[in-house]
Amino acid sequence: MPLGFYIIMAAQFFSALADNALLIVAIAALREMQAPAAYEPLLKTFFTVSYVALAAFVGAFADSMAKWRVMFISNGIKILGCAMMYWDVHPLVAYAVVGLGAAAYSPAKYGILTEYLPHRLLVVANGWIEGLTVGAIILGVVVGGMLIQPDVAHRLLGWDLPLIDTGVDTVSEMALCFVAGFYLLAALFNLRVPDTGVDHRTLHKNPWYLLREFNHCLMLLWRDRLGQVSLAVTTLFWGAGATLQFIVISWAETALQLDLSKSSMLQGVVAIGVALGAVGAARMITLRKSVRVIPLGIAMGGIVLIMNFVQHTWLAVPLLVLIGALSGFFVVPMNALLQHRGHILMGAGHSIAVQNFNENLSILAMTGLYFLMIRAQWSIYLVITLFGLFVSAAMWLVKRRHEANQRLRDDVIHLDDGKH
Repeated sequence: MPLGFYIIMAAQFFSALADNALLIVAIAALREMQAPAAYEPLLKTFFTVSYVALAAFVGAFADSMAKWRVMFISNGIKILGCAMMYWDVHPLVAYAVVGLGAAAYSPAKYGILTEYLPHRLLVVANGWIEGLTVGAIILGVVVGGMLIQPDVAHRLLGWDLPLIDTGVDTVSEMALCFVAGFYLLAALFNLRVPDTGVDHRTLHKNPWYLLREFNHCLMLLWRDRLGQVSLAVTTLFWGAGATLQFIVISWAETALQLDLSKSSMLQGVVAIGVALGAVGAARMITLRKSVRVIPLGIAMGGIVLIMNFVQHTWLAVPLLVLIGALSGFFVVPMNALLQHRGHILMGAGHSIAVQNFNENLSILAMTGLYFLMIRAQWSIYLVITLFGLFVSAAMWLVKRRHEANQRLRDDVIHLDDGKH
């Protein structure tokens, strides 16, 4: 791989690490201001809304200039959101600004790979980027948890520069400074990303044209028999995964008697499982056999129900690894199938935009439902039960839909054979 690829990876790693560390810090900030517990899942909702609202436009923005510049601007927006939280702007509003930067960053980080690398290296490059992102998620939640841990936080607050009053006096302020430092480091790497020399001219500036084009691609993928199945699975996965982040924290505090710092680290345990499952799927499942993993999604929902009976950390860790592994094992083949069908039907760029829209709409819906359940003060055990049953039922319906599509396809083949 050329040197520029490793610079791109470094920029993506530090940006994703900061995103995940900031989520934990933002939860701590909400608790510091004694906000209702139901506000915590709204952080993900506010972060995600830009992905959905701007899905038809961020791709055009990413193609309008050099990708390194888009990534640099996007990280600048994230730093602004971090600074807003430091300046006592409500964490929900500040995190929404960070989400705006993330929405603009997403198409650029994938688009530059296509521009910079030869086609023969794209699969390997995407694998590295995805693996590195999982690593950033794991390390990000761990770093976020450590920054708010009282012992570590007070030790860091004790550092002072000679003759300089930094003005950093609280745990949240200190943690936000570290997160902003990660974003700044990512932005510095962005400046070293090589210019690919591709001519960046916006073909259509009319927003109505972009909306119509996006809607056409959306309908095209949902009508495709394999595309709709793979899109349904990945959409469910990302919505469920985002909700599971908050369920794990609340469950760990209730069932395992852990504080926010230690509870957040259990999110990293789930991410480790996802990484293991993804590696296993990459080695064992081919694109042709990808739909055979759907039953694992049904099983995952059932295994989530076991969380209701676990009250010890030494049992919780392997259970969460298993849940993550099942998730990674069934979503990676589905994601590969979706990218394959999207590339055939409409091209990679439009396919990523449609995928991002659906997955983040699912995150909005499922975290919104979780918010309503927490606001109604439902027991976390009831929430886990409903969550597990919903995942299993939804995956069962996807399986039935795929089987119906296969029967319809077989009937069409038989009709064609009869004509001949």
